[in-house]
Amino acid sequence: MDIQFLGTGAGQPSKARNVSSLALKLLDEINEVWLFDCGEGTQNRILETTIRPRKVSKIFITHLHGDHIFGLPGFLSSRAFQANEEQTDLDIYGPQGIKSFVLTSLRVSGSRLPYRIYFHEFDQASLGKILETEKFTVYAEELDHTIFCVGYRIMQKDLEGTLDAEKLKAAGVPFGPLFGKIKNGQDVVLEDGTEIKAADYISAPRPGKIITILGDTRKTNASVRLAVNADVLVHESTYGKGDEKIARNHGHSTNMQAAQVAEEAGVKRLLLNHISARFLSKDISQLKKDAATVFENVHVVKDLEEVEI
Repeated sequence: MDIQFLGTGAGQPSKARNVSSLALKLLDEINEVWLFDCGEGTQNRILETTIRPRKVSKIFITHLHGDHIFGLPGFLSSRAFQANEEQTDLDIYGPQGIKSFVLTSLRVSGSRLPYRIYFHEFDQASLGKILETEKFTVYAEELDHTIFCVGYRIMQKDLEGTLDAEKLKAAGVPFGPLFGKIKNGQDVVLEDGTEIKAADYISAPRPGKIITILGDTRKTNASVRLAVNADVLVHESTYGKGDEKIARNHGHSTNMQAAQVAEEAGVKRLLLNHISARFLSKDISQLKKDAATVFENVHVVKDLEEVEI
């Protein structure tokens, strides 16, 4: 499980950072990629990665500001051009209006897609659990921005315990069908009458990962709720230390406020993105240094960076 950042800038692209988009790569878990936001130029950034557009099965939009959605029509159209791959349907989750934006863009441009898009729109009254699959559950909650905007909490369900093959061999269990039965929790009896209890050879279930990905927001209690005990919190850092007033006026957070959210929520790692173009490369280390005075395990991400979870 990895997160690859396709765009980490705020508002408009710069030479160093494209606008908002990131990919949650769940290839080992479910052989899928989930995209969060799709700012202008997202498909260009994808060309510089190993991501195959057909693997993108779900797109989650945090809000309808252009720097988070203007890349959707282009990406959806380009996704259709890979004729050598099987056409696969796609789900888009986002605030009310995302369906109209996508369909209008495709209709006006005369674009026809050889796959289906299933839209899942929500408003303030329909948040909470927005998706549950066999292995993941996704929750959304409203944040505090200048327009309706949400954050997402992605929870991997507990993982099955692992089979201790060496211990089984030592107990005299021959490798083969009996291993499969025991792995499935079934007790077995060997030819010599020895009873093998599956529970003695399977480790306890392991807790799944929790990933919190927030849209643009002022510091708010909703951010903390979404991030409680998360393995990774992706939080915007449009502004820096001392910029609290301008951040509030524009519906954004500072690096220090993001660090406060991480500290209050008890997360394991904080990743700062959505960085204003006014911060030059020499300023990035200071953003991290200042935030680390509040929450130590913090990192300022850059475009195309991949972070293992």
